Amino acid sequence: MTDIRRRLLAEFVGTAALVTVVVGSGIAAQQLTDDVAVQLLANSTATVFGLGVLILVFGPVSGAHFNPVVSLADWLLGRRHGTGLDFIDALAYAIAQIGGAVGGAVLANIMFDLDAWQISTHDRITTGHLVGEVVATAGLIAVIFALARSGRAALSAAAVAAYIGAAYWFTSSTSFANPAVTIGRVFSDTFAGIAPMSAPGFIVAQFVGAALGLALIVVLYPGSPPSTSPPRERTPRVDQAQRAVRLRPQRRTIPDGTRLPDPPRR
Repeated sequence: MTDIRRRLLAEFVGTAALVTVVVGSGIAAQQLTDDVAVQLLANSTATVFGLGVLILVFGPVSGAHFNPVVSLADWLLGRRHGTGLDFIDALAYAIAQIGGAVGGAVLANIMFDLDAWQISTHDRITTGHLVGEVVATAGLIAVIFALARSGRAALSAAAVAAYIGAAYWFTSSTSFANPAVTIGRVFSDTFAGIAPMSAPGFIVAQFVGAALGLALIVVLYPGSPPSTSPPRERTPRVDQAQRAVRLRPQRRTIPDGTRLPDPPRR
């Protein structure tokens, strides 16, 4: 399997698993209690642990973006220095992430014996919610790329999961901060769902937040940016000197140490 196919598979499966965690834990919480605060606590706790594990599992393969704004930010920051994703790969990441998110929502519905294909009726569109999404996404982008630019990318699993867990509570929108996850959550009419009419406003707010987060990173951490994606696999090159040594005929010997004549050259 080629490098880009492995990366796309990791992004598809990882995003699907993330949305399954978010939606599934929301359904479970809704079935177990009518207390909305307890529902949100259960939902956010499951998301923190699930996201941290998924970053550890898929990070070495694809960078564990699971988020179109992260993939596009990786391309934007790295395009002048030849690092990170190229534009086509970033778009491919986004398509895989959206497909995985929809699949994850459907899987969560099926696991809890609900209709597999649903459309949410949970209307979330208010001015406060949109501002919350700007703040949540700006903070997420800042956390991810601050770690990458300061050589602390190994802390991403813990730091990103912790930030999202906190943002569930300090933002009015409960921190979707992800266009793919937003689209996926349209397809579950449960605690974690979002109505189709609310989704476009959330997505626009997320891109605005991503732009603000990127601007902050460029100011705070100037210089050549390391990528959030692992280096691509490259076919090893054999230089001419190595090739000549490999092709050079070797002198043959017999057990008493006498050298045999070289074979004739062709």
